[in-house]
Amino acid sequence: MREAALHRGLSMHRIGAMILRYWYLLMSSWPRLLELLYWPALQVITWGFLQLYIAQNANFFARAGGTLIGAVILWDILFRGQLGFSISFLEEMWARNLGNLMMSPLKPIEFLLALMIMSLIRLAIGVIPMTLLALFLFHFNVYSLGLPLIAFFCNLIFTSWAVGIFVSGLVLRNGLGAESIVWTLMFAVMPLACIYYPVSVLPGWLQYVAWSLPPTYVFEGMRALLIEHTFRTDLMLDALAINAGLLVASFWAFLALLRSAKKHGSLLSSGE
Repeated sequence: MREAALHRGLSMHRIGAMILRYWYLLMSSWPRLLELLYWPALQVITWGFLQLYIAQNANFFARAGGTLIGAVILWDILFRGQLGFSISFLEEMWARNLGNLMMSPLKPIEFLLALMIMSLIRLAIGVIPMTLLALFLFHFNVYSLGLPLIAFFCNLIFTSWAVGIFVSGLVLRNGLGAESIVWTLMFAVMPLACIYYPVSVLPGWLQYVAWSLPPTYVFEGMRALLIEHTFRTDLMLDALAINAGLLVASFWAFLALLRSAKKHGSLLSSGE
């Protein structure tokens, strides 16, 4: 009875063990570490030089300096947050280890929490050097945004987790044949999230779709802060409310897909 009671609650030991597993896996492979650093650095350098060129030839960007680099950094938080979550999940798929995990005392919620924490670790490894490059090469200090940056970050990471949980459930149920969704789904959101342009440039009917996505509020809020020097609390609260709904829905979808995978035996053939 006592042992059963211990298994009913969340176990920080089990969550910590999973995080330690992914950390050792990451640290044991220099190509994995290089990949975390390479793409963010390449993006900020490429887009940073583009912003310098545009600023020299357009009064708007000269007046609103940093909007392009800021958008690149925030987009990378969103994309890398989801990818960091999903890659750790895929490591289990590639190793054909999910069946073993699901037969262990590890609970699905503990598994997802471990993946969330690992996504933050992977994100920090990639994004912090990216922000330092933006500071030293282009004199854009994203940390100077202050407290609004925390609101931007939280909303973006919540969205990335919601997407990561959902696509992980799809791969869990359908096998590695659905792996491409992990890499491509966030790019489908990209044009509607209005990362590099305001929502007003979209057709009227498409603006309703854009406003249903939390990242849209973040990027509109970033432009308002950099151009108008105004922090739009209302946008952040709206994004938070939508994110809350998305996270609940993604948890429910993952558990439903997990039950379906167990019923159809997908866990035993998860590498196919």
